[in-house]
Amino acid sequence: MGAFGGGGRRAWLGALDPGRPGVRALAVVAVVVVVIAAVLAWRARPRVEPVAPSFGGTVIAESGVPAGRGGPSGSSGAAEVVVAVGGKVRRPGLVRLAPGARVADALKAAGGPEPGVDVASLNLARKVTDGELIMVGVSAPPAPPAPGPSGVAPGGLVNLNTASLAELDSLPGVGPVLAQRILDAREAQGGFRAVADLRRVDGIGEARFEQLKDLVTV
Repeated sequence: MGAFGGGGRRAWLGALDPGRPGVRALAVVAVVVVVIAAVLAWRARPRVEPVAPSFGGTVIAESGVPAGRGGPSGSSGAAEVVVAVGGKVRRPGLVRLAPGARVADALKAAGGPEPGVDVASLNLARKVTDGELIMVGVSAPPAPPAPGPSGVAPGGLVNLNTASLAELDSLPGVGPVLAQRILDAREAQGGFRAVADLRRVDGIGEARFEQLKDLVTV
């Protein structure tokens, strides 16, 4: 009974022995299974998708109204330029532009020119600079006349040392004759040092001096 049992066990174990070829086949199958599991685990790993930063913006006029998107005037930042747009535009005031913006961008940010306004005098392609003023449809004010030699001092007083004959003649109580005497006296004494020197002019008494002293200077 024991011998039969031992022989049967050995026969059973021999039937389960795959032999060397079978061991190799099992090893190959095991390797393939491990590789497939590794690939599936790699594909199933969690991924971090990068998010691209989004940039954009609008040029805002000083009133806070959006003035357009895109182009040089569509972004703002620490390096922005501030330009004043005045005259005949829809939204005059300050506009904020990106560096390198043109006059055309400044006009667009201000809402554009009013209907019928001619902008041909503006160089729309010129780059703007921070702090500049762009006037649209308004002619520049005329330059003040250059100061020339005149005997009228600030405040409307007639300067006795620079006045002409006509300017002296315009003073009350002074005619052409007395005006010429004042000129002769000025030349003779090398100019008036004080208004009181008028008393030395022939024809100017105390009454006339009182009348002139507040209208002249030296």
